[in-house]
Amino acid sequence: MPLKRARFLLSALVFGYAFLYLPILIVVVFAFNDSPIVMTWGGFSVKWFVSLFHNDRILQAAGLSLKIALMTAVLSVVIGTTAAMVMVRFKKFKGRPFFNSLVTAPLVMPDVMVGLALLLLFVALYQLTGWPSARGAVTITIGHTTIAIAYVILIVRARLAEFDSSLEEAALDLGAKPLTVFIKITLPIIMPAIASGGLLAFTLSFDDVILASFLSGSGSSTLPMVIFSSVRHGVSPEINAFATVVLTIVTLSVIATGVFMHRRLKKSHKLKD
Repeated sequence: MPLKRARFLLSALVFGYAFLYLPILIVVVFAFNDSPIVMTWGGFSVKWFVSLFHNDRILQAAGLSLKIALMTAVLSVVIGTTAAMVMVRFKKFKGRPFFNSLVTAPLVMPDVMVGLALLLLFVALYQLTGWPSARGAVTITIGHTTIAIAYVILIVRARLAEFDSSLEEAALDLGAKPLTVFIKITLPIIMPAIASGGLLAFTLSFDDVILASFLSGSGSSTLPMVIFSSVRHGVSPEINAFATVVLTIVTLSVIATGVFMHRRLKKSHKLKD
């Protein structure tokens, strides 16, 4: 490789990583800033972390967002995996093209349109049935699940398309029941795709602002909504502290997952040898 090309590629790599991670690093650094002015360094301090854990508004919003994200991930995985199984395994039913188009629709529609449509739907349901009596965690979860299901279906369906069905057929020929085959053969093989879809659904829900703004009610503001509203009046150092806490948790989780997968892979290689 020519020297100039190598330097260009290295420079592009450094610039790309700096563009992605330098703003995050700045947020982490200023989380330990003693000054109440975010971008003015006043010395090292952890007082904003102490203040964060006494901020009931942020803590309650974080708890609500975590609850909604967990429910969204579970519902999306259950519904999305079932739908992906149907779409891959039952190819001859008449409604398959229609369902395929429905899967991609939430991915290309603006969140504003989806949020408005769901809001009008819940208003109409309340007028007809009296439910939901108030907008909150349930309505936000339904809205997030509507979007997240599409991602889960695409990920799981791609894995099922490459699935070797002869493994299931062999187990059935040996006398295993269909449910046993699914639990002991199919599910472990597609579990990485299911986990990926669940994590993506969790992230999309935890990070959403637009749908939550349409579907939330009084006293049900999620964490992104609280942060977005506070940023309008200026960024608080407590937001930097909270971002640092979240970044630390995510980093430790990724490292722990990587170590676990590495040990598992290493153990499997030893068993093969």
